[in-house]
Amino acid sequence: MAGLRKKYGDTQAVDGVTFEVPRGEFYGILGPNGAGKTTTLEMIEGLRRPDEGTAELLGTPSWPRNRGLLRRIGVQLQASAFFEKLSAREQIHSFAALYGVSTDRADAMLESVGLAEKADVRDSELSGGQAQRLSIACALVHDPELVFLDEPTTGLDPQARRNLWDLLRQINSEGRTVVLTTHYLDEAEVLCDRVSIMDAGRILRTGPPAELISELGVDTLEDVFLQLTGREFRE
Repeated sequence: MAGLRKKYGDTQAVDGVTFEVPRGEFYGILGPNGAGKTTTLEMIEGLRRPDEGTAELLGTPSWPRNRGLLRRIGVQLQASAFFEKLSAREQIHSFAALYGVSTDRADAMLESVGLAEKADVRDSELSGGQAQRLSIACALVHDPELVFLDEPTTGLDPQARRNLWDLLRQINSEGRTVVLTTHYLDEAEVLCDRVSIMDAGRILRTGPPAELISELGVDTLEDVFLQLTGREFRE
């Protein structure tokens, strides 16, 4: 990603974002709400056209939108776009059909995220954590090489968040590259190999969490954010 910019009216949502993610890395874009994380992700994924700059996924430009990339990437969105009035099994079977994937593979994914016993439950009746697990399973059903997760633990209680962390670690340990956006600093510190700290549309600093903390002589990523911006982190 090089020099990505996006403006909405008078608001510069993304302002010259540049970074690179090696294969197999768990990479986090960390920042408060309104920092530009989601817009950045949408431009990288080819869902939104940049005003300036370029993005490549797996060595291929993502804009204009490249249909050849769709089978190689998995995207879990903030607002889970489930089909209405379907059970968990019917949901993931529908996503599998879009990719030409077998129902056996879909059922295996449902089991891998711990939802086999909820297969016949409608998504509207799942808990927040279960719905997020289903959304991630749908994003992985076609076995993508690269996975984008946009604030997957937002709105979950502390225990559900930590349970989901185990699943995210598993996704990465299976060899997939993971790009995560989050406004939870503890989450980024625990999960990510490297993070970029973002605010007001700009990347302020990038590096392994422990290295950033050490460089600035502070105790936590929240302290890093305070040092870089001169203000408290806001969710």
